[in-house]
Amino acid sequence: MAELRGKQKRYLRSQAHEMRPLFQVGKDGLSANWLKQIEDAIEKRELLKINLLQNTMVEVAEVKEFIEAHSQIQVVQTIGHVLVLYCPAKKKEHRSYSLEVAKL
Repeated sequence: MAELRGKQKRYLRSQAHEMRPLFQVGKDGLSANWLKQIEDAIEKRELLKINLLQNTMVEVAEVKEFIEAHSQIQVVQTIGHVLVLYCPAKKKEHRSYSLEVAKL
């Protein structure tokens, strides 16, 4: 997948602003099953937030690296313990953000 340009990231950040985190990273840390659940959810939504809980043993940078290394998902933004994730949907009926991102 191509790297997102500045305008595209800015658009995605603005759309994610009002969202609440959909997934959390807790004391169990990162796993293939957790990533599979995120991939399934992002296929339908294209854009979502995840939150790192206070009791987690992993750092934000580790989560970002894990997600980008093991999937097609791109991390658009990190603020504190919150990451904004984006991946264009494969099915046309789930595409909303990717259509706007392509125009920018």
